[in-house]
Amino acid sequence: MSKKTPLIDYANEAVPPVPADIEPVKAERVASLTSDAWRDLRRNPMFLISGALIAGLLLISVWPGLITSGDPYNGGFCNLSDSLKRPSGAHWFGADLQGCDIYTRTVHATSNSIIVGALTSLLVGLVGGLLGLVSGLYSGWIDGVLSRITEVFFALPLLIAGLLVLSIFQIGNVWSVSLVMAAFGWPQIFRIMRGAVITGKNNDYVMAAKGLGASTLRIATRHVLPNAVAPVIVIMTINLGVYITAEASLSYLGIGIQPPDISWGLMISDAQSRFLQSPHALLFPAAALSITVLAFIMLGDAVRDALDPKLR
Repeated sequence: MSKKTPLIDYANEAVPPVPADIEPVKAERVASLTSDAWRDLRRNPMFLISGALIAGLLLISVWPGLITSGDPYNGGFCNLSDSLKRPSGAHWFGADLQGCDIYTRTVHATSNSIIVGALTSLLVGLVGGLLGLVSGLYSGWIDGVLSRITEVFFALPLLIAGLLVLSIFQIGNVWSVSLVMAAFGWPQIFRIMRGAVITGKNNDYVMAAKGLGASTLRIATRHVLPNAVAPVIVIMTINLGVYITAEASLSYLGIGIQPPDISWGLMISDAQSRFLQSPHALLFPAAALSITVLAFIMLGDAVRDALDPKLR
């Protein structure tokens, strides 16, 4: 009879030590566009500076009482005896023609500007992005009709269209200004989304999904949209500062936000005729407007550099 091979009890065997010169195998990091972009953003000084500025502006817009105790909407807030006073300990930014504290008014105007910019950018992204997605996915007459409608809106400059509509209806407040600018600002996002979708839907993995019988909705949400939304996010971020500037321009012309609401454009308009006499009344709201717009443009540039694969 043949001898049986004895069984070895591996459970009781001593495990030999791992040599010191052999490094343990590490799990590979699963890379994605979002994770790579966030890693690059955290190392970008432009993103850190603009992010800190925007975070401060958002905090001020939500909680202005954090840095000022004045109430510009209170009837007893202004004192005519302080009219056009220069900056001092009592009025850090000076006082305007009505004797109102410019510092308090500048702080409270931040909220209206941020709301207009954010709401307009969000509406423009939703309308333009959705129409661009539909137009890019469904070619033929749907794409032709939407493209012709977009060209009509593209022919109307944003400021001129806003000036015309707001002057006709005489409804100058935060919500009406945002809706009017969104109604004429979506064509740019439409074109960007449409172009990205047309490029993306011809990729091999999308064609493979079609061949496997994936529905149009699944192809749009799982394969096309995630790769087409990056340039839209960049433009929305940059344009947020543009919409804040447009609101200030409309308010400066007397068509945008109306009193008793506060706007940097209104403050600049009120102070421009007395610039030589009291330059502080114009310089401080203009500086706040410039810093806010610059912060959002810097943020948009940083996001673009992080999301664009060609710049890696």
